Amino acid sequence: MMTNNSAEIKTEEIKKERNWKKTSLDVFMILLVIAITICLFLFRARVSDLGNFGYLGAFLISLVANATIILPMPGLLILIGLGASFNPILVAVCGGIGGSLGEMTGYILGRSGRRITSNNKWYTRAENWMKKRGFLAVFCFALLPFLPLDVAGLIAGVLRYPVWKFLLACTLGKTLLYVIMIQTGAWGWDAFLELIT
Repeated sequence: MMTNNSAEIKTEEIKKERNWKKTSLDVFMILLVIAITICLFLFRARVSDLGNFGYLGAFLISLVANATIILPMPGLLILIGLGASFNPILVAVCGGIGGSLGEMTGYILGRSGRRITSNNKWYTRAENWMKKRGFLAVFCFALLPFLPLDVAGLIAGVLRYPVWKFLLACTLGKTLLYVIMIQTGAWGWDAFLELIT
């Protein structure tokens, strides 16, 4: 028969083991996201080669370009070029879906690194907005290219915002942004071709 003291010790051992496993998984996920970001940044010159695959290429380019954390990738510029050769709306939809899946790296980093997030003024403001209007916040960060979507993904992960809501808001915002940018680029290209012919 176990005494109260030995039951408490056993419970503490189980908690320590769970904490160690969770911490190990969190560290692994953070290192994985960092490794993905570094690899994608190092091989960024090859991203444009994916354009040879048409709509699948648009999906892959956007996936890769958005999977980096903070480091910029020229994905949207490549997609604008693809929009001149293929249907710009389909390029934008494929790019929007790929881009929102790529943004999951920020979400995963936030979910795994909750203890290392910053408490600066910008972060606190974004966190408050995310708590009050999560879906709208993610949508706006995805739609407006001057807002750092990586930060929104990080905060969504920290707050354990539902993944499906994050992906839906991100996909809608990115797709709308890409439709506007790629369609505008295609119209500009068509106008340029008319000028020179």
